[in-house]
Amino acid sequence: MSLWSSYRGLTPKTRALFGIGVMAWAGIGLWTTPQVESALGMQASKEEQDALDRKLALRVSRVGGEEGESRAN
Repeated sequence: MSLWSSYRGLTPKTRALFGIGVMAWAGIGLWTTPQVESALGMQASKEEQDALDRKLALRVSRVGGEEGESRAN
């Protein structure tokens, strides 16, 4: 029996509680991550965080066409 079929075999109420539990676990993880990183000495410095933000920033550029130009034929 696969994991998916085992999950599908649960009652709807149990599946809902399981889903809520997974979301709660993820929320707790996101909430406590900064404290855990600080305690383990793994927190990024300001310079490292700024460099990462620059690398992940979206760059949007306009391609072709002039301002006000219509695309209708």
